[in-house]
Amino acid sequence: MSEIVILSGSPSEFSRSDLVLNYLGSILKDEGFSVTHLSIRNVPQEALFYGQFDNPEVKEIASLIHGAKGVIVGSPVYKAAYSGVLKALLDILPQDVLQGTPVLPLMTGGSPSHLLAIEYTLKPLLATLKGQNLKGVYLLDSQIDKTQLDNPIIHEECLERLKKQLDYFIETVNRQKATVL
Repeated sequence: MSEIVILSGSPSEFSRSDLVLNYLGSILKDEGFSVTHLSIRNVPQEALFYGQFDNPEVKEIASLIHGAKGVIVGSPVYKAAYSGVLKALLDILPQDVLQGTPVLPLMTGGSPSHLLAIEYTLKPLLATLKGQNLKGVYLLDSQIDKTQLDNPIIHEECLERLKKQLDYFIETVNRQKATVL
């Protein structure tokens, strides 16, 4: 079972959100965590469209998320909110799938005017699934270089902010693991 699950809500194959999530996953692996990347693109479309909560692949996703010690959820901003396909998936997962789990929300967008989308849309959604929301990070598209796969964050202050939030996420996951032991 994975200690950390990273869920991408981007329907785009070449997504800035995915680049950042992959970058965070590589850091977590370097820190000794087992990491599973899930993408909304790999969920059967019929399951999402028809709300098939009993679909075997949806059940597997729910099991992975429910068993994780920490979850990172990322999405691009669409119409001042997270992606619709991410919402479709989260709607068919069990209501307590994130029960007590530290969750690091992440959003990417083209404009600073959507900075609060993480606070007003994604974090409340994750809270309804009983997740323990951390502060989260919003990144502008201009702060991400799609050609730099190892570290796509080209804005130094943004990179520091992202690393600070990831460090806090790691600390929170480790603290919860120690409490369980």
